[in-house]
Amino acid sequence: MNKRTFCKAALLSATALVLAAQAAVAEPKVNMLHQWYRGSDAEAIKKLGEMFEEKGGTWEQTSVAGHTANTIAKLRADVVSGNAPPAVQLKGPEIAEWAETGLTADLNEVAAEEHWDDVVAPELVGVMKPGDTWVAAPMNIHRINWMWISKPAMDKAGVTEVPKTWDEFNAMAEKMKAAGINPVGHSSQDWIDATLMEVIVYGQDIDLYRKAFLDLDLDALRSDGMVAAFDQLRKMVNWTDKGMAGRQWDGVMPLWTAGDSGVIFQGDWSIGTYNAAGLVPDKDYVCAEAPKDWDGTGFILNADSVIFFKQDDPDYQAGQMLLASTIMSPEFQLIFNQAKGSIPARMDVTMGDDFNPCQLKAAADLEASIEQGTLVRTMAHNMAVAQKFRGVMLEVITEFVNTPDMASADAAENLALAVEDQM
Repeated sequence: MNKRTFCKAALLSATALVLAAQAAVAEPKVNMLHQWYRGSDAEAIKKLGEMFEEKGGTWEQTSVAGHTANTIAKLRADVVSGNAPPAVQLKGPEIAEWAETGLTADLNEVAAEEHWDDVVAPELVGVMKPGDTWVAAPMNIHRINWMWISKPAMDKAGVTEVPKTWDEFNAMAEKMKAAGINPVGHSSQDWIDATLMEVIVYGQDIDLYRKAFLDLDLDALRSDGMVAAFDQLRKMVNWTDKGMAGRQWDGVMPLWTAGDSGVIFQGDWSIGTYNAAGLVPDKDYVCAEAPKDWDGTGFILNADSVIFFKQDDPDYQAGQMLLASTIMSPEFQLIFNQAKGSIPARMDVTMGDDFNPCQLKAAADLEASIEQGTLVRTMAHNMAVAQKFRGVMLEVITEFVNTPDMASADAAENLALAVEDQM
């Protein structure tokens, strides 16, 4: 993999000249459909709009509260009504499914001019260009399997070592519980529950993760290993506070920053929120890879991206090319990801000291996981399987979280049956 070396000359590529020529006959504009409606996410998308306008475009946005499923529902409604949006925040298998409809725009010209094939992380190239046609541009790479430990909670409980395995984590949790701390800071929504579950499965058995959450192997979904993962999930739920149901993922932060909750399991979008709150790594919290029972470096990958749909209006056509070029510029990849908490999707930009130390660790661990063959895509965040499978798995997992008397074996069986019904 190429070293991340920032090259300002890329901003003066031939593509910029092409876009300038287009602007002479069209007025670039765009309306982007997305789900980043609050917090650090909204601040990050604001930066994209500002950069687009600085390059001469007219920026409009339509935000949809909730998670990806809500955005997909809005997109489908718009397409059915004959009003496909120019740009949509979308990811994973959904990109290929939309490309198969023939409704997506062709970005190959701008991609070739800017050498996207050479600079985008290899794991993402096939996702963004299904069928050899670039239809989407990646904005970032998120790591899912993070463990954010409250430093005040560690100090209260006398914890001095960061747990590396699930047994070590469970021992730390019991120590925190004895000190009057809720060991886990969890918020129960379907995507948050599924995030925690996939982190557990991946950490316990990477092969099981691949078979169950990537290959949708029914035997793996109902296996003893999956039962053991649900057992661990039950422990985590029992270790959280009673206010978890329905709150936003960051709703537990006041307890966590005060040291009354011990550990949050979330992706590195958390960094943007922590930075905004003035929290400092190693002083207020410790960022560490989530526990795992196997050797090596793990990385569950998520990536936000923008897919483009065919437009008849020349202004929107010009706006799409300008937006795609803006997203893929080294300047945007740096500025956006500093705000978002993620790392660039381009592998040729240097992440300096203005990035959070946890982001720098994510970049190093990404390289290590690629070399070791341990990199996987996230199921919980729409990167691994089609939404119809993801949706039913999230339903089963969150039902288990919110049904205290449900047995782990029943949950594993329900998971397999739910997936089988969608096949």
